[in-house]
Amino acid sequence: MYWIIQKDAITDNYLHTPDNDLIENMKDEIEVVCPSCSPKIPVMHDVLKGGQNPVVQCQECENVHPAEIEKVKTFKIKVIISKGEESFTQTTLMTSEEDLMVEDEIIVDDGESDEVYPILVTAIEVGEKRVKGASASEITTIWGRAIDEVVVKIAVHRGRKTEPLHKRVPGGYEFIIGQEETVDKTKVRIKKIKIRDGSLESKTGIAVPAKFIKRIFAEEVFRKSWGDGKTQWSMKGKGRSW
Repeated sequence: MYWIIQKDAITDNYLHTPDNDLIENMKDEIEVVCPSCSPKIPVMHDVLKGGQNPVVQCQECENVHPAEIEKVKTFKIKVIISKGEESFTQTTLMTSEEDLMVEDEIIVDDGESDEVYPILVTAIEVGEKRVKGASASEITTIWGRAIDEVVVKIAVHRGRKTEPLHKRVPGGYEFIIGQEETVDKTKVRIKKIKIRDGSLESKTGIAVPAKFIKRIFAEEVFRKSWGDGKTQWSMKGKGRSW
C-alpha cells in the first residue's frame, strides 16, 4: 500500500496520485508494509533508491526490500453531520483502498481546513439507495452523528514484528512524542506520529491532539520486575550463598 497522496489536483470527483517522482528525494520516508516485520500494517521506511522501482529500508527491523507502488485515488465525499439538534454538511477524503460500514467511527477531514469531526456513521448512500456498507468509490453521501471520542491507531514494534493496537480517547487528548502510554495493558513509548495531512512528526516533546492523528508509531516498553538482574533472588541455586 502507498500512502502519499497529492490533494491539489482535483479531476472529476477524485484526486490523482502522480505516477512518477513520488519518492525521488533520497531523504524521503514513506509508509509501506514490510514483508519481514509488518506484512499487513504500513510502517515507516527510509528510501534508499527512488524512481519507478524504489528500494526501501524498514525503520523497525532494518529489512531492505523493494516497495510496491500502487495508484491510489482519493475521493471527496459529502458528509451530513448531526450534532445535538443541528445538522451541517462537510466533505471528507477517502482513498480507493477504503471501505465504510454503518456504525463505523471515522474522522471527517476535508484536507483543507483545520476543522475535523469525529463521527459515528449512521447511514451510507450509494446513488439514491442506502446501504450497510460500500467502498469509497461508490459512496455518494455519508450520514453521521458527532461524537466526542476518537479511536487512535497505534503500530507497536515488538522485536521483529509490528502489532496493531487502538486507544479510545477524547478528540482533544494529546499524544506526546517520547512519552509513554498504556494501550490495552501494554506500556509503549511514542516514536513518531503520522498526521492526517500526511506529515510526520518525530521530534521529542511535540504534542498532537488525537483528532489530528492518522497513526502513531511506538515501541513496547519493558520493565525489569523484582528479581531481574544479579540479586540475591536471581542468584539462588547458582552456587552462591548470602
